[in-house]
Amino acid sequence: MSKKIIESPDMFKSMAGNFLGYSEWKQVTQKEIDNFATATEDYQWIHVNEEKAKKVSPFKKTIAHGYYSLSLIPKFVYEVWECKKLKLILNYGTEKIRFISPVVCNNSIRAAISVLDAIDYKGGILLKSKINIEIRNKEKPALSAETLSLLFSQ
Repeated sequence: MSKKIIESPDMFKSMAGNFLGYSEWKQVTQKEIDNFATATEDYQWIHVNEEKAKKVSPFKKTIAHGYYSLSLIPKFVYEVWECKKLKLILNYGTEKIRFISPVVCNNSIRAAISVLDAIDYKGGILLKSKINIEIRNKEKPALSAETLSLLFSQ
């Protein structure tokens, strides 16, 4: 996969509606799920108890936390695009997040990223992106988010 190169944050203003690309596929392992559980202190059994999940869960395996999949967005963005004259990028929030399908342990996921809008804001560019986290061989995505990033030029 080739990374989309954007020369400066201002260029995003003319890219509304453009699809930027897909990230690499990433397999979600139990170790990563457990590490996220430790970091967030969210030990709900559906995430961390493999034996109970085999017996009780409709998926017969643990599932990743929805927020774990969401937390991979910066990694996926880095794989999809690079802005050359960028001094700083800040996560500015989200307009909408929907957790649509569970990510079962050992599923592979990737991001599909598009530009929704970009405007001048607080001395930088406020970039609104549409990011769908897809699950390999599944019709419905794991999640869909409209993210906000504040980009400052060098």
